[in-house]
Amino acid sequence: MSTNTPKLLDIVALTTDIPEYNLLRGQVGTVVELLANGTAFEVEFSDRNGQTYESIGLHPEQIMVLHFEPASPSSVPEMVTA
Repeated sequence: MSTNTPKLLDIVALTTDIPEYNLLRGQVGTVVELLANGTAFEVEFSDRNGQTYESIGLHPEQIMVLHFEPASPSSVPEMVTA
């Protein structure tokens, strides 16, 4: 499993605007449910007081997992030159 594959309770950021829900690229939420056998994710968006203001199902390409620890040396991509 890739470290970029969202898991339950991962912190994620939107990679695209979702205007119909007043959500902008970069807004941060928490994965609260795995949908469609892990091919979609229910993400909850909360304010600074912990009050949920939106909870929607998203596809993997709409979110990116945020990391709060340094990457291990084995997971750092190598530079390829031509």
